[in-house]
Amino acid sequence: MTKVLVLHSVCLVRSALAALLRSEGDFEVTSSGWRAAARQAEFLRPDVAVVDLDCPGVSTALLADADAARLLPHSPTPLLVLARAGTPGSLRRAFRTQALGYVDKDGSPARLIRAIGKVSAGERFIDATLASAFMEADPMPLSPRELSVLARAAEGDSIAEIARALHLASGTVRNYMAAVTRKTGARNRIDAIRISRRAGWV
Repeated sequence: MTKVLVLHSVCLVRSALAALLRSEGDFEVTSSGWRAAARQAEFLRPDVAVVDLDCPGVSTALLADADAARLLPHSPTPLLVLARAGTPGSLRRAFRTQALGYVDKDGSPARLIRAIGKVSAGERFIDATLASAFMEADPMPLSPRELSVLARAAEGDSIAEIARALHLASGTVRNYMAAVTRKTGARNRIDAIRISRRAGWV
């Protein structure tokens, strides 16, 4: 039986996805929010962790550490990312997770089941509809640290909260936000968040 960990910050969504997997395949499924994700991965040792890139809070989790290369940095769990071809920028972001599988959310449950089987066996899986989106993704103008600041701003954190979370001075956070605003061609912080969300960067 394949052990699957479903990660999503919205309880109803992760519960529905977990129920779908249990009904469609021979899976032992556990679902978790972001706060308990790393702990669950280390405790359960799942064969695959399924991550939804549209999940609220995923940008903050992905960019919490500007040098981090994985969503679960202390776990060997292979990642399978759920994404949409219409947001190619988010797929570039997904590369930082070092995911082994990428599944189009507009595809069939059968594609997800097949992808889980491939990833759990250590094989790479990329939906054909997402492969072209990877190539079309807009170049990323922001540095990893600028992205980490922007991601927290997009979640509604204040300058002081961002500074505490990232262990930076408030003035440094303001400088990063100013750089983000300039590089995105935005009028202000809110406009920078809007532009970055539309591009799929956060």
